[in-house]
Amino acid sequence: MDKVYGAYLCTGCGIGDVLDVDGLKSAASETGVEMQDHPCLCGAEGRALIKKDIADNGVNSVIICACSPRVMQKEFSFGDGIMTIRGNLREQVAWTADTEREEEGVDEFLQELGEDYVRMAVTRAQKSELPEPYQLETINKNILVMGGGIAGLTAALEASKAGYKATIVEKSDAIGGKALGWRKMFPTKYPYAELEEPNISQMIADVEADANITVKTSSEVARIAGAPGTFNVTLKAAGTKSEWDAPAKVGVDEQDLIDKGEMEDPNAGLKPYTEINPDGEMFGAVVLATGWRPADVSEYEHLGYGKLKNVVTNVEFEKLAKDGKVPARVAFVQSPGGKDDDKDFPYCNSVTSMVALKQARYVREDNPDGQAYILYQHMRTPGNAELFYKGMQQEDGVFLTKAAVTGVEESGDGLVVHAADTLLGEDLDLNVDMVVLAAGMVPTTVDEPTINLAYRQGPAFLDLDLFDGYADSHFICFPYETRRTGIYTCGGVRKAETMEETIDDATGAALKAIQCIESADRGVAVHPRSGDKTYPDFFFQRCTQCKRCTEECPFGALDDDEKGTPLPNPTRCRRCGTCMGACPERIIGFSDYNVDMIGSMVKAVEVPDDDEDKLRIIVFACENDAYPAIDMSGMHRNKLNKLVRFIPVRCLGSVNMVWIKDAMSSGMDGALLMGCKYGDDYQCHFVKGSEIANKRMENIGETLGTLGLEPERCSVRQIAISDYDKIPSIIEEFVEEIIELGPNPFKGF
Repeated sequence: MDKVYGAYLCTGCGIGDVLDVDGLKSAASETGVEMQDHPCLCGAEGRALIKKDIADNGVNSVIICACSPRVMQKEFSFGDGIMTIRGNLREQVAWTADTEREEEGVDEFLQELGEDYVRMAVTRAQKSELPEPYQLETINKNILVMGGGIAGLTAALEASKAGYKATIVEKSDAIGGKALGWRKMFPTKYPYAELEEPNISQMIADVEADANITVKTSSEVARIAGAPGTFNVTLKAAGTKSEWDAPAKVGVDEQDLIDKGEMEDPNAGLKPYTEINPDGEMFGAVVLATGWRPADVSEYEHLGYGKLKNVVTNVEFEKLAKDGKVPARVAFVQSPGGKDDDKDFPYCNSVTSMVALKQARYVREDNPDGQAYILYQHMRTPGNAELFYKGMQQEDGVFLTKAAVTGVEESGDGLVVHAADTLLGEDLDLNVDMVVLAAGMVPTTVDEPTINLAYRQGPAFLDLDLFDGYADSHFICFPYETRRTGIYTCGGVRKAETMEETIDDATGAALKAIQCIESADRGVAVHPRSGDKTYPDFFFQRCTQCKRCTEECPFGALDDDEKGTPLPNPTRCRRCGTCMGACPERIIGFSDYNVDMIGSMVKAVEVPDDDEDKLRIIVFACENDAYPAIDMSGMHRNKLNKLVRFIPVRCLGSVNMVWIKDAMSSGMDGALLMGCKYGDDYQCHFVKGSEIANKRMENIGETLGTLGLEPERCSVRQIAISDYDKIPSIIEEFVEEIIELGPNPFKGF
């Protein structure tokens, strides 16, 4: 668009008290834009001033130097066709001022800081374009639900209530899942004392009666191609092998054992591929609700599972309880035991603790003199479940104790359980009829090709080992979300949950799927940059097919052709800019966020040539954690070193190393990246952004070394949003390191 600029300076909130207003306006003039000042831009009069310029003078590019861009967004939004750029003079300049020096007049260092932020804001406006959303030619709003258990049924029903069609794909011959085998479910109503009848039959009836819901049993997903709004899903008959399924790898020695009948063929159980819909079926979003399976407890030989007749798992005991009367004396073993082992069985959790309490109640219901022994290392009964736990503690015939089970042996017609380190302070030998082992809930995404994506990055989700196999991208910030945009998880495949929790979870996943579809229809991002109209634009004429963008994209938004040329899928994209940061040719950018724009903002900072006291340090701060933490530090009136200039970035993964080179070549004395925590316990909203940036910075450090610059001039710091009080010391520490190194020798060249 042909830009008409309107620049406005707010002198309120202390900005005009510590900064020279005329000097700030002159800084804007240097970049070719005249600036007006007002004592309260966010007030009615201030906004009226801006609106009048828009109406009378055709202003369509508004530059506001005032408070942080993270606040007053509604007040400074002037409708479609009007671009607003913000310069942060309040939280990161005025509110970081040294009050002891204010009485002496304008602080020279602070004034230079403010003028640099004005120049950067104007430069950003000059290098930005108003985004035009990516619009699909056609969009499908049906929702695919993988799994017909509690989670899948709920997701489909909730989608239908919202007016969307849903298709349930279930690999067994009936819907209902594991809940069909449950005798009772946990209490859901006050006083949370009595078990309740499962409502799975009613859920099945509701699904079967719903015209918006299609059910396909004895079916599995063979392949999912496409993107949100245009997913193309191919189905296969359950248990068959599709052309996209990779066969289990069998070595020469293993094949020899298979031929001799000494080893089972891992591929033997798969039937030939049977197509159900060879041309595929279109969907707008996917809900993964494939549930869980019981963990294998046979490795604990001292407990006798698989060897002793009446040693069963909690899943097997539930089936027994539903089909008939349970034994009168039962020991529920919650932990594998051993003298020095205080761990639980793998994938045990609060649900398995609650299951033990529920099944102990069965023992008492079926036997007037029944005795239930619950032996645990940890009992977890969160929320209202604590009331049920307390009730069971008071129930006659139910005995709970912390204990290490050292062995289970046959004794006459029954079993004896040896328990050590009990709360009684003595070892126990319990004579029982049956032992129930608390097999944990393993998500189906562990060791199973559940999703079968036709993506360049592979058919499964990446790095599930970080979450013990649970298919969630980020438990804290984005529940239901996976590493693949438009595919949402709920129920046991996301985390261990009770039936009540699963219903809530599936409702949330269905709503996220709907949000994704509608966002794709409007051409905006779903999360975490919700509503963002931009998407990466590629200048393919200069693409060298290096594949770095496709390999580093955390969300599989890019496929590639046979030559390695990226094939963008804009509705998969989450607008993090990692591809932009990865590209050595700098051919990827967004309309309002690109390599040239940030590079120009870096160059807009005035770098004194001849003053060793006026070093300049650029900080690229992640907009998700670091930049908000810096703002909050200012809100708390923490003092910040005035040699530092902050530039917000979408993610550290978007930081192109050319910005570091530009900064150092323009005379900057140091460059710091501040972003989210990475590693196994990562906090990055874009999964791998901080980790990728750290690796890039290691490489740039080597490059600086070859140029005679110390690698220590460039560094990365991990910041949580709650670290706002640590910001001044983190910045000061890096500044001191740069001061010790001295000025950049390239300064002035």
